Amino acid sequence: MHFPVHKKIRVGFFIAFTVIVAASLFSYLVAKNLLDNAGRLNHAIEVSKRLEVISRQLKEAESAIRGYNLTSDSSFLNPSMQERSRRIENEYMQLRSLTADNPRQQRHLDTLRQLLLIKYRQLMMGGETATQDKQQSSVREGERSMDRIDHKVQQMVHIEETLVQEKSELFHFFSVLWVPVILISSLVAIMIGVYSYIILTREFRLQLHIENKMRSYQHDLQQNISLLNKTNQELEQFAYVASHDLQEPLRKISTFSDRLQMKYKEQLPPDAVQLLDRMVSAVSRMRVLINDLLIFSRAGRITPESFKPVDMNILLQEVLSDLEVTLEEKNVQITYDQLPLIEGSDTSFHQLFQNLLANAIKFAYPGRRLTIHIHHQILTGAELELKNEVLAQTAFCRIYIEDNGIGFDQAYAERIFQIFQRLHGISEYSGTGIGLAICKKITDSHNGYIHAYGYPDKGATFVVVLPLTQNRKNEEAGAG
Repeated sequence: MHFPVHKKIRVGFFIAFTVIVAASLFSYLVAKNLLDNAGRLNHAIEVSKRLEVISRQLKEAESAIRGYNLTSDSSFLNPSMQERSRRIENEYMQLRSLTADNPRQQRHLDTLRQLLLIKYRQLMMGGETATQDKQQSSVREGERSMDRIDHKVQQMVHIEETLVQEKSELFHFFSVLWVPVILISSLVAIMIGVYSYIILTREFRLQLHIENKMRSYQHDLQQNISLLNKTNQELEQFAYVASHDLQEPLRKISTFSDRLQMKYKEQLPPDAVQLLDRMVSAVSRMRVLINDLLIFSRAGRITPESFKPVDMNILLQEVLSDLEVTLEEKNVQITYDQLPLIEGSDTSFHQLFQNLLANAIKFAYPGRRLTIHIHHQILTGAELELKNEVLAQTAFCRIYIEDNGIGFDQAYAERIFQIFQRLHGISEYSGTGIGLAICKKITDSHNGYIHAYGYPDKGATFVVVLPLTQNRKNEEAGAG
C-alpha cells in the first residue's frame, strides 16, 4: 500500500512528537521522584535531628541531676529542670508538626509524650534533696525510663530510614530506566528528523524537476499554440482565398450556361436540356456552398475588442425582419420573452439566431403550422454544474429555441453540429450542412455552449448557453 509523501512526513512528525512528549513526561517523573527523595531525606534528617536533640537534652538533664546528687553543687541545676523540660517540650512540638502527615509517627509521638511526662516528673523529683536509697531508686527508674525513650526514638528513626530507603529504591528504579529511555527516544527523534529531512529534500528536488518540466512543457505549449494559431489563420485565409477564386469559374459557368439556354435551348434535344438544367442547379448549389464556407471561415474571426453589450431583443427583431417574407410564406408563429443584454459580437449573434430560426423553418412538419417559442433562464456556472471555479461564479444566460417541426433522433444530437453533416438527403431538404456548424463555432468563440434535443415528429429544442459578460478569466477557463 502506497502512502503519499506528506502523509509519511505527518506520521513521522507525530511519532517524533509522541516520543519527545513521552521522554519529557518520564524525565518529569524522574525529576519529581528525585525532588521527593531529597525532600524525604531532608525530612528524615530533620526528624532524626529533633529526636536526637530531645534524647541529648534528656541525658544532659539526667547527668545534671546525678552530678547534683553526688556533689550537692547547685550549679548542676542551672538551667533548672523546668527550663530544660520547656526546651524539650518545644522540640517535641516541632517534631509533632514535622510528622503531621504520618499517622504512624504521630502514634509513636503519643507514646513518647507519655514517656516524656514521666521523665519530667522524675527530673523534678531528682532535683530535690533525698536520701541515698531514694536517690539510687530514682536513678534506676530514670535509667529504665530513658531506655524506653531511647527505644521509642530508635523506632521513629527506623521508620524515617525505611521511608528514605523506599524512596531511594524508587529513585534508583527510575534512574536506571531514565538514561536508556532518553537515549532511545533521542535516537528515534534524530532518525525521524533525518528521515524527514531526506524525504523533504527529495520532494523539493522532485518539485524543482516538475517545475522545470512544467516550464518546458509550457514553453512547448506556447509554441504549439502559436503554430496552431498561425496554421488556423493560414487555413482561414486559404479557405477565404480559395472560395473567392472558385467564384470566378462559377460565374463563367453560370454565364455560359445562361447564354447556351437563351440561344440554343429550342435547338437542343430534351435530354440535353435536362442535363443543362441539372448543371445550372449544381452551379447554384456550389455557389451557396462556397458562400457558406466563407461565412464559416469568418465565424472564428472574433476578437475580444469586438465584444460589446448586445440588446438581444433588438437583435431578435432584426433577425425576424430579415426572415419576414419566409415567415409569412410558411405561416410561422414565433413567441418570445424579454431577453437580457449579452456581451459579444452583434454580427455573430445575428448569424447565430438567423441560422437557428432558418433551420427550424426548413424542417417544419408538413401539414402542421410551425410554432417557435424562445425563452431564457439566468443561471450561475455552479447551477450549470461547471467544474471550473472561475466559470462557477460567472452568470450565464440559457436560451431555449423550441419548435414543433419534424424533430430528429437524439442519437444524432452531436452529429448535426459537425460541418457537412446532414440527416436528410439533398432531394428532401436543401442546404449545405454548414449552418449548425457555424452556430457551434460562434458559441464556442463566445465561451458558450450549444446543445440540441430532438423528438421525432414532435419537434426539436436548441439550447444556447452564453456568459452575460466576457472577460479574460472566462476565456482562459473556457480554453482550459
